Amino acid sequence: MGEARKGEKPNDDKATKTLNGTVEKIIPPIVPGKPEKAQISVDDAEDLYRELRVENTLEDAEGNKVKLKKGAEVEVKIEADPEATKPDEPSKPQEK
Repeated sequence: MGEARKGEKPNDDKATKTLNGTVEKIIPPIVPGKPEKAQISVDDAEDLYRELRVENTLEDAEGNKVKLKKGAEVEVKIEADPEATKPDEPSKPQEK
């Protein structure tokens, strides 16, 4: 999953974080003709923000359209350009 997709070049200067998740359920579209949604539970997210819902439309390595299955283990990757980040400052002890 860490490979660049077809037509995309890897961008090594971006800051990244990868989180593990599991497809909890597949949600049928409310409006006919719209794509279904995959609800993904992100393992290390806070309880109230653990679920993501995304269109269940992906491409495999050959460019074929595929969908996630319920129970599938996935990775959620966060990328940010260097301009969108700042150095991590050590936390200061709180005064009493």
